[in-house]
Amino acid sequence: MSTLTEAEAPPPTAPVPTAKPARRRGRWTPYLLLAPGLIWLVVFFAMPMVYQASTSVQTGSLEEGYRVTWHVATYWDALSEYYPQFLRSVLYAGTATFLCLLLGYPLAYLIAFRAGRWRNLILILVIAPFFTSFLIRTLAWKTILADGGPVVGALNSLHVLDVTSWLGLTAGDRVLATPLAVVCGLTYNFLPFMILPLYTSLERIDGRLHEAAGDLYATPLTTFRKVTFPLSMPGVVSGTLLTFIPASGDYVNAELLGSTNTQMIGNVIQSQFLRILDYPTAAALSFILMAAILIMVTVYIRRSGTEDLV
Repeated sequence: MSTLTEAEAPPPTAPVPTAKPARRRGRWTPYLLLAPGLIWLVVFFAMPMVYQASTSVQTGSLEEGYRVTWHVATYWDALSEYYPQFLRSVLYAGTATFLCLLLGYPLAYLIAFRAGRWRNLILILVIAPFFTSFLIRTLAWKTILADGGPVVGALNSLHVLDVTSWLGLTAGDRVLATPLAVVCGLTYNFLPFMILPLYTSLERIDGRLHEAAGDLYATPLTTFRKVTFPLSMPGVVSGTLLTFIPASGDYVNAELLGSTNTQMIGNVIQSQFLRILDYPTAAALSFILMAAILIMVTVYIRRSGTEDLV
């Protein structure tokens, strides 16, 4: 058996160096970019929430000072005393949200599918109320619905106020200081928050789906019911949430257009904080309102069958 000579033997192979993992450069960059937003949320959201939570379980007075005594009965006392304002807030906000959907969906549909070259102009008109103060817009409705004005006169001539008075929405020939005035103010002020998400959702719908429905001999109503409305549900959910949540905690419309009989829970919280100076009750009412809205929103989103919000 022959053996390889030293000249014939293959050269020894050099050991392959183990590759070290490349150093991850800039792995802290995302955290640095998120830091300003997180700091903002902690300082202006989390810390005030913690402070209000501690305030809601305090006892004392403004003269003697407040101290944390874990007096959780404040929540029950606040709810039992002011539950009519809670129910009124939900009723007014729900009615305004329904009216915004009823008025906003046709307009959003028009902008998305029929506006053509007028689309940008109509969108500007939709957001035009944002160019003025919320307070000024509400005061304008106080002038529009004033006693003896053209709107009240027209409603009287059409005997509309007779029906609304019978329903308890107005008081005789007056519209101001009634539930109808408050709901009108809420509807007007929050209508753009309904139209814009609806328009965004409707604009995403592929027009070929409507053509396909027509090729299958679907009527326009069937096409809307089977194609357009289901595909626009993300916009419907987003619009209703953006309308209902701020409307339920609003106090400006009820303060300027309503009366003591139309006060919402926002008016009570504002009064407790700034007039009565009962800080624990005001904080407890705020947390009760937040919890109630959170529960209603969670149930609504789950029942709506969509989590794809625009």
